[in-house]
Amino acid sequence: MKLNRRIFLRGLGGAVVAAPFLSSVAERAARAQGTPAEDPRRLFIMFTHYGCITNSWFPAPSHGALTPELLQPTSLKSLAPYASKILLPRGIRAMNQWGPRPTYGQINDPHTQVVGSYFSCHPVTPNGVVEPGQFLPSNEAKFNAKPTGRTLDHIAAEQVSPTKTPLVMRIGNRTDSPQSAISYSAPQEAFPGVGAPLQVFNQLTMLFQDGGPMNPDTYRTARGKQVLDLVRHDLMSLEAQVMSAADKKKLSDWKDLLVDMTNVVRAECNQATADSLGIKTNTATQDITAGITEVMMNLGVLAAICDANRVFVFKFPPGYTFTGLGISQEHHNLSHRQNDALQGGGTCLAGVNDMLKKIDTWHAEQFAYLVGQLDKFNEGAGTVLDNSAVCYFQELSDGNSHNLNNMPIVQAGSCGGYFKTGQIINVWDGSADMSNGKSEAACSSGGTEKNPETNGDHPTGTDQQVANAPINKYFCNLLNAIGVKAGADGWPAENGTQPVEKFGKYDDTGLFGDGGTAPPTIKDPGEFAELKANG
Repeated sequence: MKLNRRIFLRGLGGAVVAAPFLSSVAERAARAQGTPAEDPRRLFIMFTHYGCITNSWFPAPSHGALTPELLQPTSLKSLAPYASKILLPRGIRAMNQWGPRPTYGQINDPHTQVVGSYFSCHPVTPNGVVEPGQFLPSNEAKFNAKPTGRTLDHIAAEQVSPTKTPLVMRIGNRTDSPQSAISYSAPQEAFPGVGAPLQVFNQLTMLFQDGGPMNPDTYRTARGKQVLDLVRHDLMSLEAQVMSAADKKKLSDWKDLLVDMTNVVRAECNQATADSLGIKTNTATQDITAGITEVMMNLGVLAAICDANRVFVFKFPPGYTFTGLGISQEHHNLSHRQNDALQGGGTCLAGVNDMLKKIDTWHAEQFAYLVGQLDKFNEGAGTVLDNSAVCYFQELSDGNSHNLNNMPIVQAGSCGGYFKTGQIINVWDGSADMSNGKSEAACSSGGTEKNPETNGDHPTGTDQQVANAPINKYFCNLLNAIGVKAGADGWPAENGTQPVEKFGKYDDTGLFGDGGTAPPTIKDPGEFAELKANG
């Protein structure tokens, strides 16, 4: 069997399962070819909607060493065991914030333009048309505006992923609209990704194809035969190779994960196929608190250690009601501290901050689960986690104020030593006492809370004069860390040879207000040097 950077096992009838990238085997193959071996560098993105209770989410200091003790009192306490591998970049502002005046972005919609601009750093179109005294934009702009540029995941994947496209997974299998979609393969072209374990698994194995006659491998797997059984002879050939103890363990762990995922997907196999085989099964639950989130994350981990992709997005659903957490109100409504996101003002919902903290904690626990799974697999001198940048982004900072400064961002993994870890790094001004926001200012003991879209202020957000370092620079860090190159102008380019120094169209929210007609302008090019291990 020929060995190269990615080892494939080919079984009967075309069933294909990618074996994990084994460092010691690949190193020998690389030496034989006269080229250096290198562990893959990967980017993982987890994205949730409606922000968080910032006071409880951030640790107390905004700059300095990150310890497990600092994480314990926060919503991120589940990450305490991984504190030495965590980086908390503070003081970052995402691009294009909504408001009744285009001070911080376009006059459009508080969600449409935020999600469209988040990973593209481009304006959305159509822009809101507001006449004097008119508050809301036209419905066309409010509900259908899309970004005028591609997003980070696609720009990265075209250069570093074998498929040239990212693996975008919709947790909960919800269909996104322009008010919630974050992945765009081209200007104005939303990328749907995949929403079910079956779809992800099928990309790895070529089993369970929808439509057409069932191939023999699909039949055998649905009948109860494991995928590993279908490729047993090739697997034995692989296992006979001389490899390190770490690689032997990685291969063993990979086999266990593949068995588990095969069972899950087989149970999810479409009902018509199951009936034809005499198998009684129901479609897996889409309650994201009932295990489906872990299944999707494990499939992402499987794809990563198989080196089937290097750019991953775990997109959580908008407008979700967390009944599995004992919460009966929808998340968007709760983020406005009432039970109606469109209500202009009123009395705070009883216990609303505690409900939001429970959601924040659950989201962080899912991120910690992903981090833990990636950290299980040895790779080179570290783990798959160590060779990755695993990032948790949120749509907003505080969900009521819709502010995009002082963004809650957490990264795990140094991406092969590119980033510092075990640190909180304030890239805005380096101070250790920057505000954590005012999320609990209005409803901590009842009272009333006004929706800032109608009163023009930000009672639960962070003062707009602080924490405004452009997120574009952090995106440059991430792209360079995983090996993306730029052209001579500094923007990412597929055939580039230079480091990435510019990302998006604008890195100043004030430039969005004209509807995006101004030429591309990056006022502060380059990375955040403070985040780099050698910075």
